[in-house]
Amino acid sequence: MPFRSVFIAVVIAFALILGAFLINRARPSVETEQPTEALVRATGKCAECHLRSQYSVVHEYEMSLHARKGVNCLDCHQPAPGQEKKDHHGFLISAKLTAGNCRNCHENIYQQFLRSRHAAPAWAAIYGEKGLTPEQVNFSEMYQPGGVRRLPHPFVQLEGESAMTSGCEQCHSVGRPNADGTIGTCTACHTRHTSSVRIARLPGTCAQCHMGPDHSQIEIYEESKHGVMFQAQERLLNLDAPPKTLTTRDMFVPTCATCHLSGINGIGVTHDPSERLSYYLANAITEKRPNYAAAQAKMKQVCTQCHTLAMIDRVYSQAEQVVQSTNDRVKAALDIMDGLHKDGMLTGPPFSQPIDFVYFDLWHYDGRTSKHGAFMGGADFVQWHGNYPMIAKTVELKAMAEELRREHGRTK
Repeated sequence: MPFRSVFIAVVIAFALILGAFLINRARPSVETEQPTEALVRATGKCAECHLRSQYSVVHEYEMSLHARKGVNCLDCHQPAPGQEKKDHHGFLISAKLTAGNCRNCHENIYQQFLRSRHAAPAWAAIYGEKGLTPEQVNFSEMYQPGGVRRLPHPFVQLEGESAMTSGCEQCHSVGRPNADGTIGTCTACHTRHTSSVRIARLPGTCAQCHMGPDHSQIEIYEESKHGVMFQAQERLLNLDAPPKTLTTRDMFVPTCATCHLSGINGIGVTHDPSERLSYYLANAITEKRPNYAAAQAKMKQVCTQCHTLAMIDRVYSQAEQVVQSTNDRVKAALDIMDGLHKDGMLTGPPFSQPIDFVYFDLWHYDGRTSKHGAFMGGADFVQWHGNYPMIAKTVELKAMAEELRREHGRTK
C-alpha cells in the first residue's frame, strides 16, 4: 500500500479518535460516571440505572442519613401491607409510597402524627369524612374533637375540582387517606430521598402551607425577632443535629420545628405539632383545647430554654387578652349574621351573597392573623393585618346588614 494512503488513513483515524474524546469530554458527568461498587451494593442495584435517568434522586439518597445507616432503596420501596405491587425491572416494589412505608421503621413517630391535626383533620378540613374509615374518624376525634366529623367545606362545590386538586389538596394532602389504610405522607416535610431533618427544621418547609391571609405563620415569623435572627445567623446553626441530642448550642435561634416539634435540651420530641398548643386559634371563636394546661406547660418549657419565665408569662398573658378581644369582635359580627338569618334576610347556600364573604374574611383572615400574631411576636399582624381590618369590616358588615333590612322593609 502506498505510503500516502497509509498516512491519510492514520490521520483520519486519529482525527476520529480525538473527536470522539472531545465529544465525550463535553458530555455531562452524570452521563459518563459509573456508580461505585459500594453505591450499587448500598442501593440494591437501583443506582446502576437511576444514576443516568434521575441523577438527582441518587445524589439526594447519597446525602441522606438513610444511606449512612445502610438503608437501601428497596427497604423503603418494598410493598407495605395493603399496597399495590408492581414489577420494576425484575424487582417487586410498591406502586405508590405512603406513610405505610415509613412506619415500618418509625412506628412511634407515625402514631404521634396520627394524633395531630396534620393527619385526618387536615384532609377533613376540605372533604369532611369522605375517604376516611369510621375507625380513622373515631381515632382522630379522640385527640382532635370536631376536627374530622364535619361536612365538606363549601368551597369544594363553589370552586370546583380543579381548584381543590391544584390548590387546597397540595397542602391538605398531608392527611390524605391512603388505599393501604394509612394516612398521610411523611415526605411532605422530610422530602423523598433526602429524608432530611434539616429540611424539616427550615421555616421555608413549613411555609409551603402555613402562609397567606388565613394562616400567615411564616409572614409573622419572618417579622418576629426569631425570624430576623434566623435570617442573619442560619449559617451558624446546626440544623443537622440528631433530634434526641439537639441543644440550644445547636439551635440558639428557634425555627417553627424548635417550638412545635423538637426535643431541645432533652425535652421530648413529638410529631404532633398541636401537642404544645393551648388554644384553637384557627377557629372563628377560639376556645381552650382540652389539654390546655398540659400543652401550655410544654410550650413554656421550650420557651424557658432561652427566656425567663417572667417574660414568657407576660407574652402569654398579653396574647390571651388578644384572643379574648378578637373573640368579642367575631361574636359581634356573628350576632349580626345570625340576626339576618333568623329574620329571613339571608337565605340560600353559604357564600351566595356579598355579606357572607365580608364576615368570612373578618374571622378567617383578620381574626386568625391577630391571634397568631400575638402568640408569635408579630406586632404588625396583631394591628394592621388583624384588629384594624376587623374594625373596618365590622363597620362594613353593619352597613350591609342595614341595607338588607331596608330592602326587605324591616329596619331595626
